[in-house]
Amino acid sequence: MNEILNELQKLNDRMSNLEENSLLNAKDVLTMQDVAKLTGLSMAYLYNMTSKRKIPHYKCGGKITYFKKSEINDWLLKYRVNTQEDIESEAAMRLHKNRNKN
Repeated sequence: MNEILNELQKLNDRMSNLEENSLLNAKDVLTMQDVAKLTGLSMAYLYNMTSKRKIPHYKCGGKITYFKKSEINDWLLKYRVNTQEDIESEAAMRLHKNRNKN
């Protein structure tokens, strides 16, 4: 009986998570808590980034901080790290360019 109750609780937890994620995905304007859940970043880090003005955000009435979801996605993807293939391709292109100059 305990096993069944445990499985039901797990199923209920999963459904709650799915519902929460669906609601989060439907939002265009996010709270600090929403951004933390969406990105996996800590609240402390987000507070730090907003106070240093390093993350796009909005203030409503000077107190509550809001974020535009599309801007958060852009911010997260702002600093792409090149793959080894990208680096090698760029190096080959520069070598080819330099050889053609001489």
